[in-house]
Amino acid sequence: MQLKKHLSFTVNGVSFKLCLVTHGTFLMGADKSTDPDACDWEGPVHEVSISRDYYVAETLVTQELYEAVMGENPANFFFSPKHPVEQVNWNSCQKFVSKLNKLIPDGSFSLPTEAEWEFAARGGNSSKGYRFAGSDDADEVSCNGDNSPDETIPVASYAPNELGLYDMSGNVWEWCQDFYDTYSADSVTDPTGPESGEAHVLRGGGFYGNVNSCRVTARGASQPLYNNANLGFRFVFHPAK
Repeated sequence: MQLKKHLSFTVNGVSFKLCLVTHGTFLMGADKSTDPDACDWEGPVHEVSISRDYYVAETLVTQELYEAVMGENPANFFFSPKHPVEQVNWNSCQKFVSKLNKLIPDGSFSLPTEAEWEFAARGGNSSKGYRFAGSDDADEVSCNGDNSPDETIPVASYAPNELGLYDMSGNVWEWCQDFYDTYSADSVTDPTGPESGEAHVLRGGGFYGNVNSCRVTARGASQPLYNNANLGFRFVFHPAK
């Protein structure tokens, strides 16, 4: 079945859009030979195959969407409904996607796996090999530690990446589904991380901190109950077969 390039849904009067990521194979991670700014925990570079097409939310989850689904807004930067929601921990994200699945039973919403996140941030099969999500110049595509007003900004304020996804570099860090672990050099298909652990993966960088944390290979991690004003999320959607 040919999937549409975009999907749109509306929840309690708030609409959101998803972009198709076609399955493929890519080299995940970085080391000093591929990026002089790479950290040890970003390697080794290894081949990853994504076997199934999936959709990624075009933007970070906004405050208005979070409130439409959850009935509350925990954000610290409560400036406008279009700002990303933050102050959400990993467990809160699980409750959000669980409710979203009940409201829209057309497939499966979840946090992205780390591999799904990086493949999408790189531009999927349309990737041009940029260091950041959509450009080699962080200031073209991200609200980062060098150009931010020390707070979040409305989503989609900067240019998107090759797939039309916004803020996959910068604005707020994004929770992934996986428990954090070091990489293996082995080739893998549809990796989901270790079965257990103490912390979950964070990706994308945010408005606060070193701009290098906004690179598509940069990784972070935090415990599932942790939250702060530099931490949000987006979701993926797998259509029903």
